[in-house]
Amino acid sequence: MKNKLRVMAIIGMIMGLWASAVLGQDPVITSFPGNGQLSWTNAIDSNALYRVEWAAQAGGPWQRTFDNIGSLDGHSATEFTVSVPMFYRVVMATHSPPLGMVWIDGGEVELGQIGITEPVHTNFISGFWMDEMEVTYGKWKDVYNWAGTNGYTFDNPGSGKTNNHPVQMVNWHDSVKWCNARSQYEGLTPCYYIDPFFFTVYKTGNVDISNSWVNWSANGYRLPTEAEWEKAARGGRQRRLFPWGEDTIRHARANYYADNLYSYDTSPASGWHPDFQTDGIPYTSPAGCFPGNGYGLHDMAGNVWEWCWDWEAPYSAGYTTDPQGPTTGAQRVRRGGSWNNYPATAFVARRSNLDPITKSNSHGFRCAKGP
Repeated sequence: MKNKLRVMAIIGMIMGLWASAVLGQDPVITSFPGNGQLSWTNAIDSNALYRVEWAAQAGGPWQRTFDNIGSLDGHSATEFTVSVPMFYRVVMATHSPPLGMVWIDGGEVELGQIGITEPVHTNFISGFWMDEMEVTYGKWKDVYNWAGTNGYTFDNPGSGKTNNHPVQMVNWHDSVKWCNARSQYEGLTPCYYIDPFFFTVYKTGNVDISNSWVNWSANGYRLPTEAEWEKAARGGRQRRLFPWGEDTIRHARANYYADNLYSYDTSPASGWHPDFQTDGIPYTSPAGCFPGNGYGLHDMAGNVWEWCWDWEAPYSAGYTTDPQGPTTGAQRVRRGGSWNNYPATAFVARRSNLDPITKSNSHGFRCAKGP
């Protein structure tokens, strides 16, 4: 029986290879040795996620879970129904990755941290795309210039030390409108509107947009929610102080104002980052020049504060799926600290907030995007 099962599994794999080759479909299964390690080809330069599915027959139905697939059910003394899968295929689980973004897989995450932000609570966050780096001044200008001839107005033109440094001197409203402009610039559907019916795209003025005025299912860009930001910043780790999965910080990891009075700050000297004290304040660093976290996201601690979507309010201890924050408020959430802030502001769990019309040379943002 064992030999027959092995042969049938191999036959199923070969049929999968034939179908993919004939139809020109990606990916293609390339090997399936006896140790169970299945290999396949991805599209060139693809960072999309793939999953393995199985079926008892070539036409499906295809299953995504592998619970109990090794069991044998005896119906008589001479006949057995075998639940081991005979056919395998690999399918792309996400759309092709947007340029410069990484996938944050869905799942539960513990938010907050004892002694820093409480109550500690668990949320379920659906999968989403996140900018690998903070929006650069060069990227800001490209979209900003297009937006100016397509009905958009901004409170501030933005600033940056060079094109590859993060944009700063932008407030929350500027960031939200820029997300819409980026969406339309790339031919995508904007997320933010000034009505609950999604009739009028938010392009001008300082509008306190309601959660219900956001088209959360649109394929355009938006600010991450606070919960999404913290899940992404954790890099797949739980209960660590900093995005790189450690409980210490140093200038080799992030651009911040070091202070050796804090036991978790192990930089050799206090003060601004010595590598970036050039050409006057602000002492920002080029986006992405520090190692990424577990998801490959750079500068989730330091460099510039990052605007989030949510109004600020006390954390709830309740279990929530994809929280969007309160419906009203006075200040919007910012996360991650900056080049000019002490190390405690760079804690993954540290919450902070600011009036949404405020701009400074230590504030920028990055975009999120639905699947």
